Amino acid sequence: MGKEEALDYIGISLPRVDGLDKVTGQAIYGTDMKSPGMLFAKVLRSPYPHARILNVDTSKAEGLAGVKTVVSGKSFPFRPFGAAIRDTYLIAIDKVRYPGEPVAAVAAIDEDVAEEALGLIQVDYQELPAVFDPVEAMKPDAPLVHEGLAGYAQAPYNKAIAGTNVCNHFRLRKGDVKAGFSKSDLIMEDTYTIHKLQHCPMETHASLAQVGADGRLTVWTNTQTPNLVRVELAAAFAMPLNGVRVIATCVGGGFGGKAVTIDEGLSAALALKCSPRPVKIRFSREEEFLGTVTRHPCRVTVKTGVNKDGTLVAREMVAIWDTGAYSQRGERVSRKAGYSAPGPYKIANIAVDSYCVYTNEVSAGAFRGFGDSQMTWAVEQHMDSIAEKLGMDPIELRLKDLYEEGTVSASGQVLKSVGLKETILKTKQSLAWKKFGKKNNRGLGIGCIHKNTAAGTSSSALITVNEDGTASVLTGAMEIGQGAKTALTQIAAQALGLPPESVNFCGVDTDMSPYDFGTVSSRITFITGNAIILAAEEVKQRIFEVAADKLEANPADLEMAQGRVFIRGTPERGLTIREMFSAASYHGVRRGYLMGRGTFMPDDEESLEWETGHSEKPTIFWMYGTQGAEVEVDRETGEVKVLKLVAAQDVGKAINPAICHAQLQGSLSFGIGASFLEEMVLEEGKVLNASFMDYLLPTSLDLPDMETILVEVPHPQGPYGAKGFSDAAVCAVEAAIANAIYQTAGVRLTDGPITPEKVWRALKQKRS
Repeated sequence: MGKEEALDYIGISLPRVDGLDKVTGQAIYGTDMKSPGMLFAKVLRSPYPHARILNVDTSKAEGLAGVKTVVSGKSFPFRPFGAAIRDTYLIAIDKVRYPGEPVAAVAAIDEDVAEEALGLIQVDYQELPAVFDPVEAMKPDAPLVHEGLAGYAQAPYNKAIAGTNVCNHFRLRKGDVKAGFSKSDLIMEDTYTIHKLQHCPMETHASLAQVGADGRLTVWTNTQTPNLVRVELAAAFAMPLNGVRVIATCVGGGFGGKAVTIDEGLSAALALKCSPRPVKIRFSREEEFLGTVTRHPCRVTVKTGVNKDGTLVAREMVAIWDTGAYSQRGERVSRKAGYSAPGPYKIANIAVDSYCVYTNEVSAGAFRGFGDSQMTWAVEQHMDSIAEKLGMDPIELRLKDLYEEGTVSASGQVLKSVGLKETILKTKQSLAWKKFGKKNNRGLGIGCIHKNTAAGTSSSALITVNEDGTASVLTGAMEIGQGAKTALTQIAAQALGLPPESVNFCGVDTDMSPYDFGTVSSRITFITGNAIILAAEEVKQRIFEVAADKLEANPADLEMAQGRVFIRGTPERGLTIREMFSAASYHGVRRGYLMGRGTFMPDDEESLEWETGHSEKPTIFWMYGTQGAEVEVDRETGEVKVLKLVAAQDVGKAINPAICHAQLQGSLSFGIGASFLEEMVLEEGKVLNASFMDYLLPTSLDLPDMETILVEVPHPQGPYGAKGFSDAAVCAVEAAIANAIYQTAGVRLTDGPITPEKVWRALKQKRS
C-alpha cells in the first residue's frame, strides 16, 4: 500500500468536507440533540473523597412534581466495566472514591426540576481514610481505594498487585543496567513531576438515550469511540451487544476525554427506567472538571550512565502515575508510555518500572499524548542536563544517539519510517540554533518526540458505488475536529479512482457502520485508511467485471482513474460508470450492488512479554518529531515570554498538507496552555478551580510566532505512505520551553507547570 504510483488526490490541500455544515450551523452535536417527550437528567455527586454509602433515600425526590425517576447504585443492577480492568461503576454502589463521583441521578421534565430534586435526596455516608498522593498510596499502610482489586476481571497483559493501590506494573528490561552504570564515565539522576490537566473541549459531554418497544437501548452521543461505548454499556447493564445501539453525533472536541464511557451510562440507566421516554444529559463545565477524566499527573525519576563522547550506556527509570479513583485507561497509559519511556535513543542497557496507582481523586484517562508528554517532559530535560555536564551541544548529543531507520527499539522492534533526524535538523535551522549564553535574556530549547500507536486494533470499511459514479463510504471512524473525514475522503477517492466530490461518508451508527476501534492514538489515517483501500480494491473488481463486457476486454486489463474505467495503456478506450449503466441490460439490479468490504488489522503485532517488555512488533508504526522554542525571561519578575515555537513532524506522507499544518499549530497552542496556564488545583481530592474563570486557557493573544514543518518519510504499510502524528505532536512543547528557559536563565524547572513564581524563586535561589 506504500507503492509508488501517480497520486491525483493525495498530497493536496482540499477544503474540509465537513466545513460547510459546521460554519453554517447545520452540523448536529450531542448538545443539540432533541426528541419528543424528552426528559432531562441531573447527577448527585459525592462531597467526600472516600466514604462508605450507608443509605440513599430518594423518596422525597421521587415525590417532587415533574420528576419521572431517580436511580442510585443499589436501585439498579449495574455491573462493573472497563478496558483492561473492570473496576468502574456508572453510579457508586457501596462506597464513593472521589469527590464528584455519581451517587444518584434524576430524570425530570426540565433541568430546573431535576436540579431541585437533587437537593431532596438524602445520602448517609461513613467517611473513610483517603490518599491523594500516588507515592503515599504505594506504601504498605496506605488506605486501599479498591479492596477488591484482586477479584476484578482484567486483561491478560495487565499486572495489578493485589492488596495494594497499584492497578498495573509495567516492566521494560534490556541488557544489564547495573553493569552499564559501572562502565559509564558519568552518571546523572533527576526527578521530574508533571501536573493534572483537563481536556477542556468546547462542547461538554452530552448524550440522549431511549429504550424502544423491543427493549433495545439506543444512545446518541458525542463520543470518540462508539463501538467501545456500546461494549461498555452492554457490560454495565448485562445486555447483549445487539441490544445496544450507539449513534454518534458531531463532536465538539475530545482530546481523549470522550474516549471513555461516562455520561452515556447515566442517561441510559435513566432511560431504562423511563421507557419509552428519551432522557438527555448534558454536563456543565464544572462537571467536566469534577466527573470526567484528566491527564495523568506523574512522577518520573531518570538515571542515565553516559560516556564522555556522549554515548548513552544505561538508563533506569521509575514512573509513578496517579490514575485517580478508577483506572479509566490509566493501566494502558502506564504500559504504553512505559515501553517508549527511554526516548528515541539507542541505549544498550535499560530498566523501566511504570506503576499505575489509585488515589481518591477524579480519574485520569486518555489524554493527547497518552503518557508520552509526561515521559518527554522528563527525558528531554534530562538529555539537556547530560549535554551540559559533558560540555556538548544538546542537539549534537541527540544526533549522536538517536533512532534511525532500522534501529532496534528498546522493546526489540526494528523501526521503519524514522524521520527523527530530519525533524531535528529542520528545527535547528528554523531556530537559527546557537547558544545565547546565560548572560543573555533569550534562550533556545528543543525536545524530541517518540510515540507508539495503539496495538491490536482494527478498522473495517464498506464502500458502495452507485450507477451515476458516486460512492458512499461507511466506517466506524469518528471525525472529532482533526480532519479525518477529509483525509479519508481523499484516500477513498484515490483508491477508487473517483473525484473527491463524488465520495460521501455516512454517519456512524453501530447498527450499520462497520467496526472501528475508535478515534484515538492517531490511528485513523493509517488503520481506517488501509481498510478503505482494501474495500476500494474489492469494489473496483466488481466494476471491472461489469465494464469488461462493454469494453470487450479482460477485467485484469482494466484500470480506473478520475471517474473512468479504461483499458491499461489505451486510456481512450474507456467509459464512465454512468455510461456503464446507460443500457438497461447493465443496470445494477442485474449485476447486484457494486460493493466492497475491507478490514485492516496488523497481523504481525505481538504482545509485550511481561518480564522484559519485549516484542518484535508491539505497534504498527511510531511517530517522530521535534519541537523547539525561543523564549525571553524577565529575571526580575520570572515572567517567560515565548517568542517562537517550531514543530517539525514526520507524517509519513501528508494526505492533506493544510490539515497537517493546522494540527501542528493546534498542538503548539495546546503546549502553551499546558506549559504556563493550565493546572487543575485540588485540595483533599476536591477540584478548586472547576471553571474557566480560574482554570485558564491560552487565547490567540497568548500565542507566539509558530512555524510548522512537514517531514515525509513514507511508511511501507501506510496508506500511500501516510501515518498518524497528531497525538504525538503535543508531547515536547513543555520540555522544549523548559530547556530554553534553562539555556538563558540557568534554572531547571522540573515541576510543571512553569509559572512566574517558580521561575522567580528558582532565580532567587540561584543568586543566593
